[in-house]
Amino acid sequence: MPTLMSSISGIRGIVGDGLEPETIIKYTNAYADFIGTGKVVVGRDARITGEMVNQITTGTLLAKGIDVIDIGICPTPTVQFNVKKLKAQGGIAISASHNPNEWNALKLLNGTGQFLSPEEYNQMQKFLQNDKPKYKSWDKVGKWTEYPKGIQNHVDAIFDLGIIYVEEIRKKRFKVLLDCVNGAGAYVLPGFLREFGCEVFEMNCEKTGIFPRTPEPLPENLTKTLKRVKEVKADLGIVVDPDVDRLVLITDKGEPFSEENTIVQVVKFVLSRKRGNVVVNLSTTRAVDDIAKKIGCNVFRSAVGEANVVKKMKEVNAVIGGEGSGGVIFPELHYGRDALVG
Repeated sequence: MPTLMSSISGIRGIVGDGLEPETIIKYTNAYADFIGTGKVVVGRDARITGEMVNQITTGTLLAKGIDVIDIGICPTPTVQFNVKKLKAQGGIAISASHNPNEWNALKLLNGTGQFLSPEEYNQMQKFLQNDKPKYKSWDKVGKWTEYPKGIQNHVDAIFDLGIIYVEEIRKKRFKVLLDCVNGAGAYVLPGFLREFGCEVFEMNCEKTGIFPRTPEPLPENLTKTLKRVKEVKADLGIVVDPDVDRLVLITDKGEPFSEENTIVQVVKFVLSRKRGNVVVNLSTTRAVDDIAKKIGCNVFRSAVGEANVVKKMKEVNAVIGGEGSGGVIFPELHYGRDALVG
């Protein structure tokens, strides 16, 4: 049975069994009609089907008269950030996130770099009913631009955040074991951490796009990583998923610092420097509420899902948000889960 799943989180399926070329063309057509005109930022994670999906997606957008800014292999949050940075009308992040190698997906973004809202997704869905898509004539097709500065734009913006005390971190000279599951993180995180003065021990940081283990960063999938943290006597371990929107930390004792605790500590850190409202989803630990209460701040809860958290964050003008799955959303940078800023 075909595996295709379509929601505000993306168009996801096993390549060749649900996510076929004609499916990619169909959804990209509908998305292009939803966008209308302008430019779209396209980036992908490192999995081996990414180039194929990218070529089909990009070609379809160009045929619809949409200009494409191709930022190559990068984290999903890098695509989100650059949509806003480059004033694009939308973005497509090609990634099936923590799904296994055989999966891929189109993550559709609006003009602010956020996942489509339920209302926007429903509008896009209406264009799927058009079984005779219209393409532009030869002289009106879109322009393709290769843009290699996408990752650097993202990294520079993080270093410019006043909330992060870069020099203090550099003085600590942390020893970090880094596991990128051979995904997009391998293209940015080793150098990113070294810029913070860290001594980095790389594990699964090969740029192959082949995941050496089940890619979802759960404790049961990190047995070798936990052991390696102790072997190299690291101060901490950092694990990301294939498209770098989820973050898991490991203590110096080789024990997982749960994803729930990650959002708790991030909230504590941010509120200690910048007071304001907090948004997490309904399933996130109540420890977030305890931390915020001690500092005199309010916590609001949304339905599960990044789009729902972001919507609530905007409603209450939150200074920090996220989910217990290790996804941190810092709106001063952009409205999206981002392991780099986490």
